[in-house]
Amino acid sequence: MNASVAPQKKDPGELRIGVFGGAFDPPHKAHVALAQAAVAYLELDTLHIIPTGRAWHKARNLSPAPDRLAMTQLAFKGLPHLLVDDRELNRVGPTFTIDTLEALQLENPQAQLYLIMGADQFAAFRQWHRWEAILKLAIICIAGRAQFSWAGDQFDAYNEQKSRFLMLPLPLMAVSATQIRQLLADGIAKSPGINDLVPEAVARYIALHQLYSHR
Repeated sequence: MNASVAPQKKDPGELRIGVFGGAFDPPHKAHVALAQAAVAYLELDTLHIIPTGRAWHKARNLSPAPDRLAMTQLAFKGLPHLLVDDRELNRVGPTFTIDTLEALQLENPQAQLYLIMGADQFAAFRQWHRWEAILKLAIICIAGRAQFSWAGDQFDAYNEQKSRFLMLPLPLMAVSATQIRQLLADGIAKSPGINDLVPEAVARYIALHQLYSHR
């Protein structure tokens, strides 16, 4: 089985809400490109950009929530249909995607939810808290990375739920937050360092607050 290629055409009056979560530690240009592609391709009314709170699956400590929120707001500022949503940063205890989806569905009972994720997140999706409930609430939209191969067996475990998955076309960009943090830890802060990888406002914020330099 392969993921579906394209979403159904949007009906008049239909409300579509997307969810794009992540550590955003820091947010980079591939994050922005993915968000914009998702809005256009899925015809989303709103895409909630949600910095994760206390991530149950992250082995490392994340940067302070106020810094990640500020950088995320700078990265996505002024882009249409994008809303930076801080609900997970304000949540007590571990952050679970299902809680966010259930809250959004309660706030927008007529909306169809779309959950945007990268191929690396999809590979571990069956380890997510209440992943079956996530599939019932949201259509999963997967964007591949340069090293990811869309082999049919990736979807074999979901054969009965194939209609709940979409592939999200995206120009592959070889950039990751891990790479950016390492460049900064190594003292590479200027182009062709991170300035080609993160939005200009984010680069300025990182420099001003001296983030990642002591890792």
